[in-house]
Amino acid sequence: MHLDGARLSLVWALPFIGLLLTIATGPTLFRAVWHAHYGKIAAGWAIAVLVPLAAVYGPLPMAKAAVHGLLGEYLSFIILVFTLYVVAGGILLTGDLRGTPATNAAILVGTTGAAMILVRPLIRANARRAHRAHVIVFFIILVANIGGALSPLGDPPLFVGFLHGVDFLWPAQHLWRQALIVAGLVLVLFVLLDMALHRREPAPPSRAAAPLSVRGKVNILLIALVIAAIMLSALWQPGIRFIVAGTVMEAQNIARDLALLAIALLSLRLTPREHRAGNDFTWEPIIEVAKLFAAIFVCIVPVLAMLRAGHGGPFAFLLTAVTAHDNLPNEAAYFWLAGILSAFLDNAPTYLVFFELAGGNAAELTGPLAGTLAAISLGAVFMGALSYIGNAPNFMVYAIAEERGIAMPSFFAYLGWAALILLPLFFLLTVLPIPPILKLS
Repeated sequence: MHLDGARLSLVWALPFIGLLLTIATGPTLFRAVWHAHYGKIAAGWAIAVLVPLAAVYGPLPMAKAAVHGLLGEYLSFIILVFTLYVVAGGILLTGDLRGTPATNAAILVGTTGAAMILVRPLIRANARRAHRAHVIVFFIILVANIGGALSPLGDPPLFVGFLHGVDFLWPAQHLWRQALIVAGLVLVLFVLLDMALHRREPAPPSRAAAPLSVRGKVNILLIALVIAAIMLSALWQPGIRFIVAGTVMEAQNIARDLALLAIALLSLRLTPREHRAGNDFTWEPIIEVAKLFAAIFVCIVPVLAMLRAGHGGPFAFLLTAVTAHDNLPNEAAYFWLAGILSAFLDNAPTYLVFFELAGGNAAELTGPLAGTLAAISLGAVFMGALSYIGNAPNFMVYAIAEERGIAMPSFFAYLGWAALILLPLFFLLTVLPIPPILKLS
């Protein structure tokens, strides 16, 4: 079911905004209530969308809209995040890994898909250090976000683009220059800060170093199978489709999602329990992400409908903002609007919003409008690092660090530090003419 966005008003966006504001403020303003009832709170906001839809359009159209949000957009997204979380949780790095600036910097050179693998060794390596929170903050910025700019694997916004027809290798081929500049400068800043803090800390007691070893190696093979499943879903196009309550389900996507679930089950079956116990593996981070993002993808249904209405819908002002005087896309506007909204509205649905706003045609956006897609991709991926709710992996890294006793910054403290680190670099990126992507200004 496709809602007529031209007939909707901005009031339909209020539950979406309310949900995301609650996610931002709940852990700080009413922490105990939030952690005990966040699933119910999120469901309440989803109901605030579904009940009015049923009242205005009828129960059947409402059900079709909900099915489209959950099956058409959410399901593949959460299956990938779940599979990577499960498989990564089975890889146990043992031995004496010390959290020196050099070691930390080496771990921070990682991709978003590896965030769940790297975060636990990083926490153990820094267990004896007095200053640890800054390491996790930079890990969220570099590994959970910027490091994912080149691949849809594990990076939610680029994976959404992949599901909508963007070639798997397109980000690596077109965004590597911008990713290298931003990641390199942030990594240099981290090394300087970590060295300064490390010098202030007492030297750790000398002891014999235990050799490093990796357990649960079968999960490394399973990660390779995850990559293969995603790649094959892009190459295999049988043209077989199924209609479920008005939502089109393509055979290659169904096969990929089933393969990913099978890989997760294999990981649970083949990994000894003591390996997950050694990682302090729990289900709570992925449960939290699954519940909150289910509500997000339901609440965003009318928002997407209004965006699809283009100049005839209530978001026509956004089209004006991202269109230059010559009717060509204003790439700087796409970069900053997609980015800033990604920081507060989560970057996966925000990427989809601006992908649709730019026309939603993957062939055009990877061809003559490549600069526009680059601006949307860079904004969503990079600025998802600005807050804990900017990207799904941010949530899980934050939750794992808190479980391990690291006093993480509050939502607004993290926002302040991330903005101080990143915004100057984003302004630099806006004015740098970096071929072959069109200049973002």
